[in-house]
Amino acid sequence: MLKFRKLLLIDNIYRVIFILVFIYALLITNIPKYKSVYNINNDTFKCTLNDSFVTNEKATLELKCKENIIGNYYINNKYEKKFFDSLEIGSLLEIKGELTKPQNNTIPYAFNYKKYLYNKKIYYLLNIDNVKVIKRSNNIFYKIKNYVYKRVKKQKHNEYIYAFILGKTDYIDSSVLSSYRTNGISHLFALSGLHISIFSLILKKILDKLKVGEIYTYIIIFLFLLLFSFISGFSPSILRATLLFFLLGINKTFYFYIKTINILYLVFIILVLLNPFIIYNISFILSFISTFFLILNTDRINSKSYIKSLLQVSALAFISNIGVSLYYFNYINPLGIIYNLLFVPYVSFIVFPFSILVFIFPFLNNIFNLLIILMESISLKLSNINLVIYFPHINLFIVYLYYLFLIISFKVNKKGIIFLIIILFYSYIKPYLITYTRVYYLDVSQGDSILIVTKHLNSVILIDTGGIVGSTYKIYEEKLIPLFRNLGIKKINYLVLTHGDYDHIGEANGLIKNFKVNNIVFNNGDFNDLEKEVIKTAKEKNIPYFNNINKININESTLYFLNDKEFDNENDNSSVIYLKIDNKKFLFMGDASTKTESYLLDTYSLENIDILKVGHHGSKTSSSTEFLSEIKPSVSIISSGLNNKFGHPHKEVVDSLKLYGKVYNTAYDGTIQINIKNKENIVTYKRY
Repeated sequence: MLKFRKLLLIDNIYRVIFILVFIYALLITNIPKYKSVYNINNDTFKCTLNDSFVTNEKATLELKCKENIIGNYYINNKYEKKFFDSLEIGSLLEIKGELTKPQNNTIPYAFNYKKYLYNKKIYYLLNIDNVKVIKRSNNIFYKIKNYVYKRVKKQKHNEYIYAFILGKTDYIDSSVLSSYRTNGISHLFALSGLHISIFSLILKKILDKLKVGEIYTYIIIFLFLLLFSFISGFSPSILRATLLFFLLGINKTFYFYIKTINILYLVFIILVLLNPFIIYNISFILSFISTFFLILNTDRINSKSYIKSLLQVSALAFISNIGVSLYYFNYINPLGIIYNLLFVPYVSFIVFPFSILVFIFPFLNNIFNLLIILMESISLKLSNINLVIYFPHINLFIVYLYYLFLIISFKVNKKGIIFLIIILFYSYIKPYLITYTRVYYLDVSQGDSILIVTKHLNSVILIDTGGIVGSTYKIYEEKLIPLFRNLGIKKINYLVLTHGDYDHIGEANGLIKNFKVNNIVFNNGDFNDLEKEVIKTAKEKNIPYFNNINKININESTLYFLNDKEFDNENDNSSVIYLKIDNKKFLFMGDASTKTESYLLDTYSLENIDILKVGHHGSKTSSSTEFLSEIKPSVSIISSGLNNKFGHPHKEVVDSLKLYGKVYNTAYDGTIQINIKNKENIVTYKRY
């Protein structure tokens, strides 16, 4: 026993096992050995309901069948919503529907939903047709969980009670949640070690007053925290905090004298061995790293002054999370250190405890709502102070380097901070070091959007923005701006709008309101209503706009606008753009039809085009035999939506294009990226 106790005091044992377990997790999670037990033809399933999220439009069910599945049902009326609201966690359901495969990200650096689900061992999505309740659960723990859910649902203004009691931020208004992220305080609204500490402190005070023995106190609190973890869906950050609390209690009670940092290593080892995929969970990563550096620097934190110690903790948390924040979110907000001084005590000592009181005593809800309104108003106003620093995409190697030198600067030599600054500076300027032009034919569903980024980021041109008619999905917010940030793009030099159809310029207004655009270029002909809206916004933002121009000079080359004839329809008036750069000839046809093609053949010599953006999404009204035989495109790129209602592209057009070279389609190939080096290098971001 004595030898075992001495063994527990050897620091290097924990460090070595920690590294070995981390390497094991990386290896095991990257071996594609996990496969579904279902096939795409299965249509009937018996599943246990693990969790649900229901809005007026949609019900999302987390299901435990033979394997985990996410099921979606689009709600048609209030009776269907009432039915899904009434489903109890733990119930056995019979579900009929159609399995679909999750999709990869089809835009570079975008969120990969397929990989995210794979890391949760989910291989299929289920489009639900029908749900039947077979049996409600009699399990006491499920009964407790359902009681908590029902009680939360009955509360008015229950968004934050969902967040603090059930670990769900889905119900918080998206603009408010975005302001929390921008201000660097979103961690306060996701269940974490902070909330576990408050729970534990309250319970310990109560149990101490009742004179419960120390060992029993820790056992009771641990069991309560386990129940809380179950109710909140076993959030990895909660599990980390719960297990850490329990092991610290055992260490203190039995006088093992194990260092706190080694106990944290032990927590990591246990959780990762139980579930290797936990290393990809962002809440676990942030929770573990923050705790690691706080423990590592405990002796540096001034406990005599609350304000000073809070500032030190806030600064330390900010510095320790920079690497992860840049990898996942591409930005940091230095003001987050100051904002945390305000929000941490407000949320920790007022809002969070009050949410528990409101859960127990619902009559306090109106007071709670006033506290929330105050907090949200301040956050929204502070988010308008734009000191956010955006970084281009950084790879994991840079992240590992950052944390290596951060540990060195804390534990070995403060000069390690110089290397941290060098790493961050290099990451920031990296896009300016790229020595070749890139052209991205972006997957924006049934629409067009093409991004041209010249070498050293000298010029950035966006041709069209895409736009989905009748959809609330914001392409500029979900796809365009995140891509620009990841590429290190700070502004669009020229936004070229080929014509006024919604699937080409529908996102232009949103884009120019939320991202810097220097110039806007329209096509020939009269402005339609969509174009007039863009012009109105351009005037408000003092952005110059032009139409009926012949060319744009960029640093390395010139964009030539070939279609200077005015036709009687919007498609034929599309801007047709010719670009020769690094000895590669590009032709962008917009939605021009065979009429425009005939005019181009009569007016210009367009032989041997290297890369053609096919006109009108591959419609039969474009890409005539005569036109293709003249331009002979080596590579043809079609921008169309998957299973679109127009039937684009037409088979005859695709067959004709294949006579001259390779054909790509964004519907299947996702974004097509062309890197113009010695010869073009083509990268696709396939949907599956």
